[in-house]
Amino acid sequence: MARDTEVSCLVKYLVFGFNVIFWLAGGFILGIGLWAWFEKGTFDNITKVANVPVDPVLIFVVVGAIMFILGFSGCVGALRENIILLRFFSVVLGIIFFVELAVGVLGFVYKDWFKQQLDNFIQANIIHYRDDPDLQNIIDFVQSYFQCCGGKDFNDWENNIYFNCTLKARGSREACGVPFSCCKDQGENNVLNTQCGYDVREEETNPSARAIAIYTKGCVPQFEAWLQDNLFVVAGVAIGIALLQVFGIYLANSLVSDIQAIQALW
Repeated sequence: MARDTEVSCLVKYLVFGFNVIFWLAGGFILGIGLWAWFEKGTFDNITKVANVPVDPVLIFVVVGAIMFILGFSGCVGALRENIILLRFFSVVLGIIFFVELAVGVLGFVYKDWFKQQLDNFIQANIIHYRDDPDLQNIIDFVQSYFQCCGGKDFNDWENNIYFNCTLKARGSREACGVPFSCCKDQGENNVLNTQCGYDVREEETNPSARAIAIYTKGCVPQFEAWLQDNLFVVAGVAIGIALLQVFGIYLANSLVSDIQAIQALW
């Protein structure tokens, strides 16, 4: 029987275009992660990944790999009208969508539990602050951006071996201090003072002077306050991502239905 119909070109190339962007973005993120691992010498000693609670580069590698594989399956599935690849793309994207939805609902219902897990995560990373340069840069960025210090408060840095007060007797300058990212902006002076957090946790330090020098609030309460202040923005971004995922699933399933309808005519 001659083919007297064909799949919708609009749907086919919408699926293809949707996944090309997904595929290229995934390849870019994956490339950054692999390059960062290469620069850190991780490939020479892969056990370095286990030395910290979460290697930030590992997140790039995993997310990039998932996006790359999904984008590739969607692109090839659309061009070749391959039902298996399109269903793989649709099912995996659906799983990701429902996992995100479940995390959002559970985070709202069990808010205190999630706050405790976030604090535990921060505490674990504080311990390994100097073990990985990427981890250190992320902690410094978070503390500077959210204007916070530690998990619950600045005293959490006692758990880090370099900032522990017991090292004071050994002459360590960082003992009883905090990282420079805990320091407040000192006005118009653009010179970065990496020693601004020295000795701020000593008992004889005046609390008023400490409050002027560093952020005393922890990152967990500051992050919670930031979420409340930017609730509509966060919700808008989350809804936008969810709609994109649903749109991708709908397009893939529409293309599969068209392909199956044509195959039924043969």
